[in-house]
Amino acid sequence: MSALVAFVHRRYQTLMIRTALYPGSFDPVTNGHIDILGQALSLADKVVVAIGIHPGKQPLFTFEERVGLIRASSLAAFGADVTARISVIAFDTLVIDVARKEGALVLVRGLRDGTDLDYEMQMAGMNGTLAPDIKTVFLPASPPVRHITATLVRQIARMGGDITAFVPAPVAGPLVARASA
Repeated sequence: MSALVAFVHRRYQTLMIRTALYPGSFDPVTNGHIDILGQALSLADKVVVAIGIHPGKQPLFTFEERVGLIRASSLAAFGADVTARISVIAFDTLVIDVARKEGALVLVRGLRDGTDLDYEMQMAGMNGTLAPDIKTVFLPASPPVRHITATLVRQIARMGGDITAFVPAPVAGPLVARASA
């Protein structure tokens, strides 16, 4: 009987679509975000990029603009076949509630350094207490993009600096235009 159970389990696993939720503000999407997204795509069948919408914050780009920039950047980085495994949604609730709604059992969080780890460990602990069935996976940013933060990219753009090394090509033009407006 255990051989049958093992067979059914293996068969179920091959049919199961593993979904990961990658939450953030993505304002703007950076090369660091794309790096973590690529790593998440290597671990999950589907990645839901969840853009947090906070009524008290004024983002540089609207939700719709961020969706377009994420889609264009993903297409440029990964191609059409891989980009088809990415969906982009908005959320303004608890991230674990969004994960449940999307069928994700994994939350993806990128880490640049120890400061990120300290903060993300607290968040993972809180989320783990609220939803023990949803696991947080920390993915280290690759060395070439480890230093990139959206906050600094926005600041550099507003001050007229060259941001092309920090953002995907589809983001550079819109970011420069928005920052200089």
